[in-house]
Amino acid sequence: MDEGIAVTGSIGEINAQFNQSVSLECYNGILSMLLNGAPLAEILHALVLKIEDQRLGTHASVLLLSEDGKKLLTGAAPHLPVSYNQAIHGVEIGPGVGSCGTAAFTGQRVIVDDIEHHPYWTLYKEFALTHGLRACWSEPIKDTQGKVLGTFAMYYETVKVPTAADLTLISEAARLASLAVERSRSLEFQRLAVKIFDRLPLSLVITNASHSVLYANAAFTQMVYPETTDIHDFCPEHFFSPSEPHEIDSLFQHLSEGKMWQGELIGLRNNGETFYLDLTVTVFREPHSNENGFAWLFSDISERKKAAQLIKYQANNDSLTGLANRNALFRQIQELISADSLTPGFSFMLMDLDNFKQVNDTYGHDKGDALLVQVVEQIKTCLNEQAVFARLGGDEFALLLPGLVTQRELSQLADKINKRVYQRYELSHDKGVYSSVSIGIARFPEDALDLEQLLNCADQAMYISKADGRNRYHFFTEQMQQNAERIANLHTLLKQALEQEAFELYFQPIVDATTGLVQRAEVLLRWQHEGQFISPDEFIPIAENSGLIVNIGRYVRKAVMQTIIDMQALGWPINLAVNVSTFEFWSHELQDAFCDSFADIIEELGLIEFPYELITLEITESLLMKQHVHLIQVLNELRGRGIKISLDDFGTGYSSLSYLANFPIDQIKIDKSFIDRLDEGERHLALIEAIVRLSHALNLSVTAEGVETEAQLKVMMENHIQEIQGYIFYKPMPKTAFFELLAEQAATHHHS
Repeated sequence: MDEGIAVTGSIGEINAQFNQSVSLECYNGILSMLLNGAPLAEILHALVLKIEDQRLGTHASVLLLSEDGKKLLTGAAPHLPVSYNQAIHGVEIGPGVGSCGTAAFTGQRVIVDDIEHHPYWTLYKEFALTHGLRACWSEPIKDTQGKVLGTFAMYYETVKVPTAADLTLISEAARLASLAVERSRSLEFQRLAVKIFDRLPLSLVITNASHSVLYANAAFTQMVYPETTDIHDFCPEHFFSPSEPHEIDSLFQHLSEGKMWQGELIGLRNNGETFYLDLTVTVFREPHSNENGFAWLFSDISERKKAAQLIKYQANNDSLTGLANRNALFRQIQELISADSLTPGFSFMLMDLDNFKQVNDTYGHDKGDALLVQVVEQIKTCLNEQAVFARLGGDEFALLLPGLVTQRELSQLADKINKRVYQRYELSHDKGVYSSVSIGIARFPEDALDLEQLLNCADQAMYISKADGRNRYHFFTEQMQQNAERIANLHTLLKQALEQEAFELYFQPIVDATTGLVQRAEVLLRWQHEGQFISPDEFIPIAENSGLIVNIGRYVRKAVMQTIIDMQALGWPINLAVNVSTFEFWSHELQDAFCDSFADIIEELGLIEFPYELITLEITESLLMKQHVHLIQVLNELRGRGIKISLDDFGTGYSSLSYLANFPIDQIKIDKSFIDRLDEGERHLALIEAIVRLSHALNLSVTAEGVETEAQLKVMMENHIQEIQGYIFYKPMPKTAFFELLAEQAATHHHS
């Protein structure tokens, strides 16, 4: 605000009632002090002296009202005794508190011509009279709103009644004092305001209607003009970035209507940088002007924005690949499913890296991550703008393909991805691996009507791609659904069968080729449900994948150990071979539990000891591939008790002769697949000869399984394989039939 204007306004008001009581010289003196911004104490002091000059015998005094409006404080009273001034400094205003206390309290002039006999002075007259003060006239000093600021008083040493001229004088003196106080306070406020604004951590710039800068604080200069110091104008049209046109339109619309505006915009520093700001613009109008001014107050919120953007990014994106994450993808799928529109549906591809676990286990997680990043780059090159590519976690990725996608287009895309991904990836200068993806495709609404179903369908299709040999794609089909439902159903039934011990043991005798006598038998698990046998080929993988195999395995071992005890009681010390699933040895904990289970079972069966030499554990080659030290310790411990270890299906897996030397095993079983191919030529025969020679050299016994014809039996005998298992002698049989066979054999043998 232009202070000069306010002062001239007040001069006009004073002039209107100007009376020769206040001399022009006095008036001009005070006015020039005001305009030069002299301190308030000096102005009041000068005013008091000038009034005293005009009315000889007067002791003038200015008292100012305290901040809380309850007390009077000394302003200026050079000719009153110091002790008197000290005594009334801080006196509380109120009715009957002398002339000044009463005038300040009532806001009315108080004339006391005789202090000694006036009721207002009852409590204070002794003090005044002691100092020779006999009369006191007091005029309240008020601001332009009529609020009391203090009092102007004239004291006399005689009882004295004022003349009309005296009253005008005291009134004018109070008005001049009021002008000085208001002016001083306004200047003080201005100084304070400038001090505050200059130190404000927010940018403040005040402009007029033509963008000229009337005031700018330091924060504004640093924030907006880091490369200049001389600022003349601030043009909002150029300063605010047009990236938010809607917001900017709203801003100018508000300002044109004289309304305040608040919001977030992007600003441009004079060095070309953009930054986010939180802005409040206030419109004001100067008195005596018909143009608006604007106060622009804003803060730099770039860091806060960045943090918010980072949090949003982290909530929706995968940190390794930058792809959408599971939450973001599922939200978009859910929106498409929920959108009640006539869109032609969408497709969903689930992708899983083949053999990723091996890369992680062999080379470490950092190399695994490097592979993922490279594969993502390959897949990206196959995609268009509409596709949403996401990482669901680990090595599982997904593609959301909005809009109608025909089977042909989907096949082309999946095929393209398979071909693009299948290649060698360099993980470091000396390590490279081949990788590929297995893809499952499901469509909405053809295959599924909600998110869970959709994932399930794509998952089943992907599982088929894996089972079919990897690096391929499959569409979800009705058949998969039926298979999946059957698997889920069998899993439930399997759990019940385990709880109810509804399994049955079958025994396939292993015969001495020369004598035809039963030497041992392999124990096989059979499961009937509602009168139907369910093939182990079907239920064992389900048991393995769900972890039920561990409990099933223990159940079988217990039943086998009971059977061995029963046979021993009948005088048939026959060895039984039990199959062990790789999954029963999956971890160190499981290996230890397997080992400990024998002692627990012996206790459960109420036995003191057990003929361990009558048990053979049949393990598969895949278990040996890992060559775990811990596993070797466990197998050695079991052999130490007398248990035999047999290598089942030998030659069908990734055979390595080193297993035979390094692993604690006692015998080898030649797989049926070798025996079936004997008539296909010399090489198959040579293989069997080699296996037998090698085994005998390593002191391992050999059993042939799946022997069905006389010709096959002949070859086995020629190769000195004594133990034969197969249909040529016996099929697997229930326990009762097996016991009858043993009883018969014992009787015949006994007679002979």
